[in-house]
Amino acid sequence: MELTGDIARPLRLTVADLRDWPEHEADVSFDCASSGIQHHHFRGPLLYDVLRAARPAFDPASRRERLRFLIAVTGLDGHLALLSWAEIDPDFGRAPVLLATRIDTTPLDAYGPQLVLPQDRCGARHISAISAIRTTSHPGWHPGSHPGGK
Repeated sequence: MELTGDIARPLRLTVADLRDWPEHEADVSFDCASSGIQHHHFRGPLLYDVLRAARPAFDPASRRERLRFLIAVTGLDGHLALLSWAEIDPDFGRAPVLLATRIDTTPLDAYGPQLVLPQDRCGARHISAISAIRTTSHPGWHPGSHPGGK
């Protein structure tokens, strides 16, 4: 998995590398459109912790800069999920998004890490076999760029 984008330290990480971060666990149930309700136990580091190690290109003291930071996660099959930094940041949503290294009793070394959003009711943003995570600062709205904007 490659971690690139607006970061100071691009990383190439394997499932084994992800085990160097503190491990978190989540029991997840989600409604999958193709196979019904799924129940799984996942383990792995928080996406937030891994991204912080890559040193995102924003001032960590600036809440406004953090609000404009986006995260795109892509799987080997081309499936893509988009998240905002605010979803995972402890000052905002604090969502416990995992980069899973294990599903139930199965290590994911042979398959690649999985993006797991325990808070999602449906599994559409679950990404298997992550190939890339790309971060970017949202280029759109800036103070003063919109009439009446503050």
